[in-house]
Amino acid sequence: MIEIDNDLKTRFLSVREQSLKLCAPLKPEDYVVQPVVDVSPPKWHLAHTTWFFEQFVLVPHCQGYAIYDEDYAFMFNSYYESVGKRVLRADRGNMTRPSTADIKSYRHYVDEHMAEFLSKNEIGADLAKVLELGLQHEQQHQELLVTDIKYILGHNPLFPVYDKIPYDQPDKAFEAKPNVVDVEEGIYEVGYDGNDFHFDNEEGLHKVFLHAYQIQDRLVTNKEFLEFMRDGGYEQFSFWLSEGWEWAKGLETKAPMYWHNLDGVWHRFTMNGLREVNPQDPVTHLSYFEADAFARWKGMRLPTEFEWEVAAKSALYVNKEAGNFVENEMYDTVYGDPSSNQMFGDAWEWTASAYLPYPNFKTVEGAIGEYNGKFMINQMVLRGGSCATPRNHIRSTYRNFWHPHLRWQFNGFRLAQNI
Repeated sequence: MIEIDNDLKTRFLSVREQSLKLCAPLKPEDYVVQPVVDVSPPKWHLAHTTWFFEQFVLVPHCQGYAIYDEDYAFMFNSYYESVGKRVLRADRGNMTRPSTADIKSYRHYVDEHMAEFLSKNEIGADLAKVLELGLQHEQQHQELLVTDIKYILGHNPLFPVYDKIPYDQPDKAFEAKPNVVDVEEGIYEVGYDGNDFHFDNEEGLHKVFLHAYQIQDRLVTNKEFLEFMRDGGYEQFSFWLSEGWEWAKGLETKAPMYWHNLDGVWHRFTMNGLREVNPQDPVTHLSYFEADAFARWKGMRLPTEFEWEVAAKSALYVNKEAGNFVENEMYDTVYGDPSSNQMFGDAWEWTASAYLPYPNFKTVEGAIGEYNGKFMINQMVLRGGSCATPRNHIRSTYRNFWHPHLRWQFNGFRLAQNI
């Protein structure tokens, strides 16, 4: 560990160390695998987050800095068109070279130079924003590391254990009945309003009119989703959007991702290996299509992202500090107190809102402007963070977004209805 003597360096190196910590239980072969296009090899995450600091901080701001390897910009750029050519996302698993040891050496080299740079230079407001974005960017990749590692191990025929994680199995006989919270009709302000870090897609504090609605005080559980499955929910087209129905027909197993029916008993893969499905845990690893179909089957609907945000800001809900985030080191949903009205952590929550810009949204110039805006099409918004999200990374205004068929993230949902 590099010696540090101020808060900025402390935070920088703490975030950087967390990425290595998440990879510590892996075997050498685990670092290279890319089972599907959406999953990147852990080695690539470690290199890409390093390239970000080299590309956007050290190269333009550190006089005399020598680039570690000229090929790395091509290898580890993700989607920044303005920066130069890059390896296609689907080909990241072909990178057997550079080795994982080389990547760790690269990280150490960049971290040493960053620590020296931060200790010897005054950091202006503009550069401070870039540094903060880099740290938030790495935290996003830490969440992806958890979910990508789970996909890699969960699609290994042996279902290997990532790490032994303590888990208190709740009483299966206890059923957490959902309650609903009423929200009055009215005009509400949504969007980020403050001076702390936030992403550009949260900007544009604006007013929305909401009809009176009810929203559940907890996520939908495995037990409830099992009832949908047993009632033939995957076989009844009337519950599904047209595109979702075509997607559902192609599923090999009509169940959430990682679920396996073993001798008539449903199990699911966790970072602890295969475990019997606990009825009271929040259901996760679902597509938007599945969440929407369940809501229709239940005679309810998904909340819009604005309904979710207004409810999350309400005094009726507890602080996010009570949520289950990556710092808990469970890497899984956890059965919780049903009276807590918790809206943060455990699982990202699908909303009924398409990912679109807020009023007066502006894309900043340069490569940083490619971060969010260009993805505002054909995706749905999720809110709340998950068990793989860093606690200090999430806000009530945070807008995550995924294509509706994707479910390798810890995606769940809660229900809403009109009053």
